[in-house]
Amino acid sequence: DLIVVGYAQVGAESDWRTANTESFKSTFTEENGYKLIFDDAQQKQENQIKAIRSFIQQDVDYIVVAPVVETGWETVLQEAKEAGIPVILSDRQMDLSDDSLYTCWVGGNFVKEGEDAGDWLAQYLESKGKGEEDVNIVTLQGTIGASAQVGRTEGFGNKLKEHSNWHMLDMQTGEFTQAKGQEVMESFLKSYDDIDVVIAENDNMAFGAIDAIKAAGKTCGPDGDITIISFDAVKAAFEAMIAGDLNCAVECNPLHGPRVEEIIQKLEAGEEVEKIQYVDESVFPADTAADFIDGRAY
Repeated sequence: DLIVVGYAQVGAESDWRTANTESFKSTFTEENGYKLIFDDAQQKQENQIKAIRSFIQQDVDYIVVAPVVETGWETVLQEAKEAGIPVILSDRQMDLSDDSLYTCWVGGNFVKEGEDAGDWLAQYLESKGKGEEDVNIVTLQGTIGASAQVGRTEGFGNKLKEHSNWHMLDMQTGEFTQAKGQEVMESFLKSYDDIDVVIAENDNMAFGAIDAIKAAGKTCGPDGDITIISFDAVKAAFEAMIAGDLNCAVECNPLHGPRVEEIIQKLEAGEEVEKIQYVDESVFPADTAADFIDGRAY
């Protein structure tokens, strides 16, 4: 008998998300003993809630959700609980009054990712002899309310407080997409004459920011006017670092399929699983990109 898994995915907004989807599709195959019912929510929470209810009606064995936003899930998860279907959260977290509504969560430590970006920036500025200079920063935030956005904003904000010479000029959402990231960066460049650092809460928004900066006649990257730090560290980010356009990529590992399968196998065997399970992640500065690009699986 195949184990039936329903996966309510956010969408296909980024290279990271595409790699995440492929990780599930290549893991939960019939050859491996599974039937995967996959649903692309196209960035809409109401679509994910419909998908979860459909999974319940189909009496799947496990429900996996990468939630669009953190809140508004209690009712549908209660329905899954009453149906006796374990719910596993992937990538993003939910803000729930009752943690028993889900079995466990797998993903990156988003607050730590934000803090890692701040630590890298501090070290980088020191190495350039600019540790005490005023630094003007803008942030391209992800989808507001998504746990990756919430955590990365909080984590970098923690480091911002440690440096009185760092000034956050503006923060706006680029919705995790390249087109919106470019649009918001164009607006920032028109509003602020002296931007030193761009924090892009995913790689695709960083790519959009790079396009906007170049179109405005400015430069970015290790030898440019503007320092850019992004999150996810997909292969295209390594290419951007090697090309000299991006300074640093903070990793967010999208390959959750095997970890979720490991959890499901433990649950099938009647074993307990840890509630919170972080994936391993690193920080990649531009000067190391060439050493790692060939080993990137996404």
